[in-house]
Order: sequence, then structure tokens, then C-alpha cells
Amino acid sequence: MEIESGTRVFSAVEAKDVCVRRDSDESGDDILSEQSGSSRFHSEEEGDIALDSCSSDEEWQPETPVAGKRPHSAAFQESSSEESDEEHCPSTPQTPRSRRSRGRGRGRARANSEQSSSSALPEEKWLDVSDPDITPVQPVFRPVHTPGPKLIPTAAYTALQLFQFFFTNSVLQTIVTNTNEYGRAHHTTASNPWADITLQDMFSFMALVIYMGIVKCSAFPDYWRGGSLYSLPFPSTVMSRNKFRRINQSLHLNSRADDAANDERRGTPTYDRLCKIKPLYEEMRTACKQNFHPAQAIAVDERMVASKARIGLKQYMKNKPVRWGYKLFVLADSKSGYTWDFFVYQGKQVSSEKGLGYRSVTQLLDTTLLGTGYKLFVDNFYTSPALFRDLLKQKVWACGTIRTNGRVNHMSSRSPRGSIRWIRKDSLLFLQWKDTRDVFMCSTFHTAHGPDTVSRRVKGEDGQWTKKDIPVPPAVKEYNQYMGGVDLSDALITYYKVLHKTRKWYKTFFYHFMDIATVNAFILHKELAMGKGGKPLTQKAFRETLAEQLAQVGSATTSTPAPSAPAPSTSGPSHHKPVYISGDSSKGRLKCRQCHSKTPVKCGSCNIPLCFVANRDCYNAWHNAQGL
Repeated sequence: MEIESGTRVFSAVEAKDVCVRRDSDESGDDILSEQSGSSRFHSEEEGDIALDSCSSDEEWQPETPVAGKRPHSAAFQESSSEESDEEHCPSTPQTPRSRRSRGRGRGRARANSEQSSSSALPEEKWLDVSDPDITPVQPVFRPVHTPGPKLIPTAAYTALQLFQFFFTNSVLQTIVTNTNEYGRAHHTTASNPWADITLQDMFSFMALVIYMGIVKCSAFPDYWRGGSLYSLPFPSTVMSRNKFRRINQSLHLNSRADDAANDERRGTPTYDRLCKIKPLYEEMRTACKQNFHPAQAIAVDERMVASKARIGLKQYMKNKPVRWGYKLFVLADSKSGYTWDFFVYQGKQVSSEKGLGYRSVTQLLDTTLLGTGYKLFVDNFYTSPALFRDLLKQKVWACGTIRTNGRVNHMSSRSPRGSIRWIRKDSLLFLQWKDTRDVFMCSTFHTAHGPDTVSRRVKGEDGQWTKKDIPVPPAVKEYNQYMGGVDLSDALITYYKVLHKTRKWYKTFFYHFMDIATVNAFILHKELAMGKGGKPLTQKAFRETLAEQLAQVGSATTSTPAPSAPAPSTSGPSHHKPVYISGDSSKGRLKCRQCHSKTPVKCGSCNIPLCFVANRDCYNAWHNAQGL
């Protein structure tokens, strides 16, 4: 859906840099629920909203209006509100509703008790389409790797092999060991002692979890029920109901010893709130970055994972489709929706002058692994001059919506739809465009106006609705095209998500990581198939195939299931040779798949980082374990 705009008019004020923060990003332990649910997108009916400058952002004053020309009466205003959250900039602003594809509500009207005087502030001159704008320096795209799957393009990968790039045998064996340890301690009785599960059992368990995302039943036992209404043959051939239930009850990602050691540190700075998911969490983040390289257009946005577990990690977002859950910050490829990196928001922890949005983008955007010349698209939670300027220094260009001060003038109701006005300050373009509502944007690589148009239904003087082409700024057009990368990823996950209701928060992340792995594996399959001129499977067919292959491996009698390494190329034999990850052995190091230490070496065929030194030969140890 495209962003749209509004028509409310306010008094004229000074133009100033923007710092975007909102008051909805605190932990559920820190704020009241009525304060924590502020939506990212609101209409102009919400009252006064602020467009403030961070303390780290350099100040600039509006230029004096040109003599003989009457300046427009709209500009950005500095807020006088007090700082109330150390995670945010000194304001609690809201924003006009700009992307409606997420179904955000209008939110609650709020009154601003502080009205700063603008009598001593000069007005800034807005320019329009009659004023020529410069063409900013355009990005030169220099990625570290060729965009797309970082796999052998001629190889024939199965759905299971693609899935195991993310859920490797080594991490699954860790989960099996920790599950057995937890099951022996908590789910064993004299009449029903715990029976250790194997790696094959874990594959069968995951086959049923994926199957349950395709075939929906209201309760687990229904999958094993007989009668004319049920009688589903697949679950009973894979695993018994009682065994599935016991694995689900005892599922544990971290060892009990690590959990106990972390509990002793509770209340200290060294306490790790994500300790229970750390083995799989770190493996997933590493695998997502290793197996795919994004194209030039990327997006950073939030993702909510539904949960009502009683834990401080849980967030409440009032106007989100998922109101209660865990918040993840995600960097995704805008074209395919591939989740390239993410991290779990742990609540307010340390003071940050530049704010949570700034810190989230800089934490996800690693130019050492990505390269330069990227076009980053963000929404109004992240957009700020400080962030955009700092990204430009790293040769990353950015575009995003901005939230405006409630005292900023919207265009007059008499202004025709498609009206554009703008201000350029150094490398930053501030833009206002009139659609159904006023749209405010900031960009470092767009020009203010161009020849592009967009079709809209307009009511004429005779009361009839007709289609009309109206001007659209290049920034708005490209934002609508590329901002939805995380939305696309969320949609692919939602179609057949495997998430089940559970009181254990770490199990919720296990299911969500399975969804990320499945969707990313499907995107790899799709990209490889299209690269060879073939027709890829649909996501449903891919999941069905994956569930069948997992079940087949689970029923195998061999001690080692399907290897995590890719299938050999059909054009010739596979040669597993150690190669440097980058041309410089001191740069681009990744975590070793075997010992998790940093290594500059990887297998040229498997594309897996492994140590290859005298006292740590993980390269040969890992290949021997995989039977390669």
C-alpha cells in the first residue's frame, strides 16, 4: 500500500533537523500499558506531534527568505518537551499514518500542554516544483559478494539441504543433548522414565511441527485422532502422540549448567536475558548472513512475535497487528524478503543519546559484510538527520518517512492533490507531498521532484469520481516500492507459521527460528530455480516437501542424518578445499561452525567457516563428522 497524506493547517515555525523517537519502545516492565502501545503510524487527528533534534545532531538555522517572495507558512519546529526516556531523543512524538499496509489504527488523540512560541523564529522558505533541485550523488553499488544465494548455482539442492544451512546437525545435536538433560531432570517418573531422544527423533519432531503449520488443528491430540472427521495418516507414521508430547514438554535449547550460572548473575550487568536461546540464536543470525547476500535495496523494520508469556522481554504495542509479544529488529532484502540479520529487543538497558532507532540500524548494518552503495529504506521510527548523515559517511544512502511536529503546517485544503514542496539542507532533502494526507519524507539520494506520476481517484465538480494522474516525488515512489522487505518476510512466515501457544518463552523463539529458516530456505530455492530458468515450488509445496524429507531422515536407521553440507554440483565432483573468506586474511572473519571461534577460513564447496590452524583443526574434524 502506498503512503498517503492529510490536510490539517497549523502556525508557521522554524525549519530544523529531525530526530525521530516514540514512546512505545520500552519494556513491559518499565511502562504502563496505556503508554507503551503507541503506533508507528497515526493520522493527523492525534494532535500535536514533535519533530525534534537529537543532542548529537548538528544545529542549523533556516535561511532568510528571498526578498520579493512570500514564504510558505509551514516548517519544522523544535519541541520544548522534556526528556522522559533515556532510550529516546528528548520527545515523545507521533507521526502521520504513512504506510497503511500494516493495518495500523489511528491511535488515541493526545493534547500537547506545551506550546512553544514562534514569534522570535524566522520562517523558512519552502520551494516547489517550479524551483529546480540538484541531483544528489547517486550510490555506486559495491557489494562484498554477488547479490543472491551464496551457494553453488549449478547444484541441485533438496529442500532439506537448504533448511539445514540454518538448522545444522551440530546445533540440532546440541538441542538434543540439552533436551535429554532437561527431560531426565524434570519429566521422568518411576512408572514413566525418560527415554533419551536421538537426532532422528528431532528430525521427526520438526517434520510434524512444519506439517502442523500447513494442516491446522485446534489441539495436538487431534492429529492422532481417528474417526471420520480426522484420521490424518501422516502424524502417526512419523511419531507417536506421547513421544511428540514429551519432546515438546522437555524441549530445551541451552544446558542446565549455563542456565544455573546465568541465574546466579541475575541483577548484575553480566546477566544475559537471552541465555536460554543463545546457542540457536547466534547460529541463526550467523547462518542468515552466510548463505545470502542482499541486493542494493534493503529495509530495516520491526517484527513482533506473538506471545503472552510472563517475562520482561515481552512488549505491548497498542496498534500493531500483534499487540503482545517479543520485538525483533530485522534487516531484510527488499526484493525477496530474505531475513539477512535480526536481533531481539531486550528492553531499556543503557542510555543512548542518539536513540534506539539509530542504535538498531547501526547494529544491523555491517558494511564490512555487506559492502557499500546500499539504499536503505526505513520508516519514521528510525529516520533522523544524525543517522542519515552518519550512514552517508559509510557510503550507505537512506530514505524514510519522518514524523512531524503537530505545529508544522500541512498544506492548505485548497492545494491540489499532488502538490510538492521541499527544503534541501546539505545532503538532506526534506519533502512534503499532498495526497489524501500530507506525507513528510527525508532522503539523501533523491531529487525533490521529477516526471513520475501516480493514478488516483479524484472527485470532480460534478460529483463524479474519475481517475487522474498526479505528480509523485521520486522519494515517495521508491519508498513504496522497497520499504516492504520486512513486511514481505512477515507475510511469508504468517501464511504457514509453525508457532504454537506455549508458556515457555524460549520455545516461542525456537518455533520462530524454524519459521525464519524455512522461509529463508524457500527464498534460496526460489532464487536458485529462477537463476537456472526453472519454475520454483510454491511455499506450500516447499514446506510439504520439507516435512516429508524430514520425516524420511527421522525414520532412517543410520546414526547420522542428511549432512548439512550442500549437494555436489552436477557438473563434476565436489572438492572440499579451504579458502579465505576474503582477500585479506585479517578481515571478514566469521564464527567457526565447529568451535565458534573467529576464523578467516571456510570450505570452498560447503561455504561453511571452519578453523584450520595447527592447534584447532576444525576443518577436518567437521568434514569427518559429516562423512565428507
